Amino acid sequence: MTEARAPSAPAGLSWAQVCKECGQGHGGQEGHLYEYLDEVDDELICHICLQPLLRPMDTPCGHTYCFQCLSSFLREQDFCPVDRQRLQLHQCRSSSLLVRNLLDKLTVLCPFHAHCQQQMQRCELQPHLHNRCPAFRKLREEAEKRKRPAWNELKGRAEGEPGADAKHPATQSRTAAPRGPAEPGLVNPAFEESEDEAPLRSSLVAEASVVEIYRDEPEEELGVRIVGGKDTPLGNIVIQEVLRDSLAARDGKLAPGDHILEVNDVNVACVPHRRAIAVLRRPCPLLRLTVMQEKGFSTRNPRPEHHPPPGTNATPLSLGSAPNNSGSGPGPGPQPGSTVTQVMLVKRDRSEPLGIKLIRKSEEPGVFILDLLAGGVAAKDGKLRNNDKVLAINGHDLRHGTPESAAQIIQASEVRVNFVVMRQAEVPEEGGTSTEGPGRGSRRVPETQYFRRRSTYVKDPPGGFSSQEKTVSLKKEPRLSLGITIAGGRDSRSRVPVYITSVQPVGCLHRDGTIKTGDVLLSINGVDLTQLTYSEAVSVLKAQTAQASVVLRVVQTITEGEEEEEEEGDGEHKEELEMLENPREDDLNWAPLWTRWLGLPSHMHWCRDIVLQKTNAESWGFSIVGGYEETHGQQPFFIKTIVPGTPAHFDGRLKCGDEIVAVNGATTVGMNNSSLIPLLKLQKNKVTLTVVSWPGSLV
Repeated sequence: MTEARAPSAPAGLSWAQVCKECGQGHGGQEGHLYEYLDEVDDELICHICLQPLLRPMDTPCGHTYCFQCLSSFLREQDFCPVDRQRLQLHQCRSSSLLVRNLLDKLTVLCPFHAHCQQQMQRCELQPHLHNRCPAFRKLREEAEKRKRPAWNELKGRAEGEPGADAKHPATQSRTAAPRGPAEPGLVNPAFEESEDEAPLRSSLVAEASVVEIYRDEPEEELGVRIVGGKDTPLGNIVIQEVLRDSLAARDGKLAPGDHILEVNDVNVACVPHRRAIAVLRRPCPLLRLTVMQEKGFSTRNPRPEHHPPPGTNATPLSLGSAPNNSGSGPGPGPQPGSTVTQVMLVKRDRSEPLGIKLIRKSEEPGVFILDLLAGGVAAKDGKLRNNDKVLAINGHDLRHGTPESAAQIIQASEVRVNFVVMRQAEVPEEGGTSTEGPGRGSRRVPETQYFRRRSTYVKDPPGGFSSQEKTVSLKKEPRLSLGITIAGGRDSRSRVPVYITSVQPVGCLHRDGTIKTGDVLLSINGVDLTQLTYSEAVSVLKAQTAQASVVLRVVQTITEGEEEEEEEGDGEHKEELEMLENPREDDLNWAPLWTRWLGLPSHMHWCRDIVLQKTNAESWGFSIVGGYEETHGQQPFFIKTIVPGTPAHFDGRLKCGDEIVAVNGATTVGMNNSSLIPLLKLQKNKVTLTVVSWPGSLV
C-alpha cells in the first residue's frame, strides 16, 4: 500500500492560480493534485509520479501510467519506464472501465479543508467545488468583484483582471488593449467606435487557453470545421463550426471563432491550411490545443441597465452584462426581436426535479425548453416558457451546450437554480392574432433563399487560388460504368456544387486519368449539372452514361504552392498531405478542403442575404479581412471573427470564413478598407449582408 503525498494547501492562492478541477495550485503541464483520505493500493499507483493514476493508460507491455506522465516521458525517451521496451504513445490505450471506476471512487478531502470539511469520491470533487464548496465560491466571487462590477450594478468603469477565471486550469487570460491602427487589410467594424459614441468605447476581451480533449480511439474525429491558414486571407486557423453530438461538442470547451495556435505542441498559427488540417487529423489519444478565444467586449462606460416592463418579476439583461459566475467574459446579450431574461427557480430540496424538458434543434446550436411539466417547479413559477433558449445555468455558458450538460448542472445545483434564457418576440399569424397561449409563441423565420452570384458581384478568387476546366471524351460500352461517386448539389449544405468524391479503379475514367477526386462537375453530354440537386444529378449521370460516347466537363480548383509544400515535407508529412486529397477507399464521408472552394469561379457561387438588426449604438459584432492590399492586390472580404454577445453572434447564420459579397446590395468588389468601414458604420439599426459560405474542413 502506498500513502499518497499530500499536496500543498491552496491557502493564499489567488483565483487565477487555483486549478478549477482539483482546487490545488499546480503548473499547467502538471497533473491534478488530490488529498486522499485512505492509503491507495499499489496497483493503482503510477510508476512515474508515484501518485494514484490520473487518466490511466495501458502499454502493450502491461504497465499502467498517468497519461500526462507517460506523454511527458515519451517526449524525451522511446521506451517503457519499467522494462525499457520500445514504446510510442499511439501504441497505448486507455485503461479498462473497471480501473477508471476504482480510481474515481477513491475518497478525497476538499482542498479548502480549513473552511470545508467535506469528503467525497474523487470524481465528485469538481462538482463539489463549483456548486457546494463555500470557500471556492467565495474565492470566485471575490475575483469577479475585482474583475468587473456586478451585472445588475454596472457603474463606472469595468476593468478585466488579467489571469482571472478561465475555462481550463492551464489558462492565460488577457484583455486586449484598445485597438490602434489596423494591420494592413484588416477591417474591424466590430471594434470601431462612432464619433458620436466616444464614451462607449469598448475593448475586446480575448483569452489564450489550453484545451485537452481525450479520445477513446486515437483516430476518433474531433467534430469541428476549420477555415483559414497562412495561405488564405484569414491568416490564422479558425474554428468555423462545432458539429452537434461530436467529441468536441461533448467536451464543450471549443467554440466557433476560436483561433487554434498549437496542436500537441506543434505551432499551426502561421502554417498553410492543408498542413494545419494534417496535424489536426493525426491519430493520438489526447489532443492538446492552445486556442485564442474571444470573450466579448469589456465596456469602459457601460450603458444604463434596461429595466423590465411593468408587471413582470423577471429581469431582462442588458447586452454584455449577463451574470457569469464562471468568469469567462461578458455574458449573452439580446438578439434583435428578442429579450434576455434571468429566472431563479427555488427547489424544496436538492433532489426535487424542476419539471423541464430540454431539447436541441437541428437548425440552431444550444439548449431549448421543449415543455414544462404540469405541477413542476418551473410550471408553478411561470416565468420560463416553451421554446426559450437557455443561455446559462448557474453561470455555466450553454450557448453551445447540450441538454445532457444542462441536466448535469441542474442535478448538481443547490436549492436555487439561476437560468438566463433568450426569448423570441411572439409574431401573430397573418390576418389575426396568435391563438396559442403564452409560452408557446415562437418567431416564424422564413427559409433562407439562395441565389446565383449576380454578374455585378463577380470577382477573381483570392490570391493564390484559381481553377481550370477539363474535358474528357470517351468511347465506351453502353453498360460500362464511369466509376465515380459524387456528393453535393443545390439541396446540400451551403449549396456546394456537385463534386467527385472518388474515382473507382474499375471505371473507364480511372484509366483515362484526367478526372480527379474533388473535381466539380459542369456538364455531361451538354447537360448542365451546376444547378441540379444531388438526386437530379445522379439521374442525369445514369441516363447519359448509358450512351456509347460521353463528353464530361469538370472544373479543377488549384492552390498555388501545394506542390512545393509536398516536396519540402519529409516522408511522413508528405504522406499526410497526400491523404487529404486522395482518400482511402473505405472513407465514405470524404469532402474537399475549405481552400478547394476558394478557387471556384464566381458564376458557380450560391449567395444568400443575411439581415442583422440592432437597437442601439452597439457593434455589429464581426471583424473582416480583405480589400485592396499593396502586397496581394484586390482580395475578397472574409469574416474573421464573430464576437460573443453581439447581433452577429446571436443571429447565428454568419460564420467565420464567409465571404461578404455585398452590403445592402452594393457590391464589395473593388472596395478597399476606407470604403467599406464607413459603409458599415452608416447602417445604424439594420444591415443586409450578401455572403457566400463554404463548409470548413472537417477534422
